[in-house]
Amino acid sequence: MKRHAAYSTAKALLRPLPPLRGLLPLALGLAAWQLAQGEERVSAYFPPPSAWWKGMDQLAASGRLVKASLATLETILLGLILAAMFGAFIGVLVGVSPRARRALGPLLEFCRAMPPPAIVPLAILFLGYDERMKLTIVALSAMWPVLLNTTAAVERIHPVLLDVSVSFHLTTLDCVRRVIFPSAIPAILLGVKVSLPLTIVLTLLVEILTSIDGVGALMIAAQRNYQSAQVYGLLAYVGFFGFLLNIAFSLIDATIMRRWPPRNQRT
Repeated sequence: MKRHAAYSTAKALLRPLPPLRGLLPLALGLAAWQLAQGEERVSAYFPPPSAWWKGMDQLAASGRLVKASLATLETILLGLILAAMFGAFIGVLVGVSPRARRALGPLLEFCRAMPPPAIVPLAILFLGYDERMKLTIVALSAMWPVLLNTTAAVERIHPVLLDVSVSFHLTTLDCVRRVIFPSAIPAILLGVKVSLPLTIVLTLLVEILTSIDGVGALMIAAQRNYQSAQVYGLLAYVGFFGFLLNIAFSLIDATIMRRWPPRNQRT
């Protein structure tokens, strides 16, 4: 029985993961690319995947790849955590208070419409070329999916739940902690899931624009030095990097959502 329960739990956790057979077209495309060029005639602009591996091996041997990967991963994780925290907090505040919605609504819409690349010069002016500037841009730009999903979820909370909190004489803080925030957890996780690829893109974008330590800085340096094999290799590396992060978050999301009822059973 215990073995069957463990198997059922593992199967439920792995169900949200994308099937690996979806990578088959990509593998076939890379194999065809390799066979079309071979080892003898390597294009300077379209090097085969084997040349990518050699370029990545050079970066790894120099130690630059590990250092850049750690810097990028740190920004992605911290930016995602900050985006989730601030997005959930402001989303609950705006969703639960009509007065806050009227006061902050125009400002939030104005800030949401600003493209992240346009914020980079202003952030450099105030914060300089450092990790703090990169993290600030990533967190501010990635929090909008969490904020909007949280606000919509709080606005859709069933009035009966709020009436129950009044009947039990819960304080505003207890109502938020025991009723509103738990009800918004699925929407917050959905917002974080949308923000994850956005965080990866924003981190690489800022690194490319500012050449701050990270995988994006390696990509722009390789492009400027006409190391096309390293550019393609880093691009594939980033794709694999994001794929693993998405799998990790899917497992976390499935683990947390096991405590919530299925959607067709929610009121």
